[in-house]
Amino acid sequence: MADINKTLDSSLGSLDGYVALATVNAKRYDEVNTKIIKYLVEKSNTPGVYVTLNKPFRTIQSKLQKAGVDTRLIIFIDAVTKTGGVEKSDECLFIGSPQNLSDISIAMDQAIRALPQQKRFVFFDSLSTLLMYNKPGVVAKFIHFLSGRMRIWKVRGIIISLQKEQDKELIEELSQFCDASLEL
Repeated sequence: MADINKTLDSSLGSLDGYVALATVNAKRYDEVNTKIIKYLVEKSNTPGVYVTLNKPFRTIQSKLQKAGVDTRLIIFIDAVTKTGGVEKSDECLFIGSPQNLSDISIAMDQAIRALPQQKRFVFFDSLSTLLMYNKPGVVAKFIHFLSGRMRIWKVRGIIISLQKEQDKELIEELSQFCDASLEL
């Protein structure tokens, strides 16, 4: 955990609001995501939004709770669990598919506005999954739009992507929209 915290502190610690693109090794994916969220939540008891395109919200919530993360500070947006449209619970907005980019962005806007504090974070998991459901050009436009929204919201934003050779060109293109690129 110390190595990830150290990397996050040295790259992002002095910034109030930022957009960071983090590439993660597939073997350490779950571990790294949990450590990043723990870091973000514990940093000043900061609330945030966790957008999941990979695993159902309940699975992620359970993992985070086992790791000691106060999930009451997180609003989840679940684009995995199939629903008959957009559904809400107290802890989560269910979108139903990673293809629904406009629904995801609307849900993110609603969730950010619902958070009471000035310091907030957005954790977007993951770019790699978006590429399975959408064309690279569409994903690039969405991430450009999303990074702009994160700046307007004045949040600490982290976008996760798996380290994949076929995504390397897109990740390089998207890094220009970000304040930092991290390899974790």
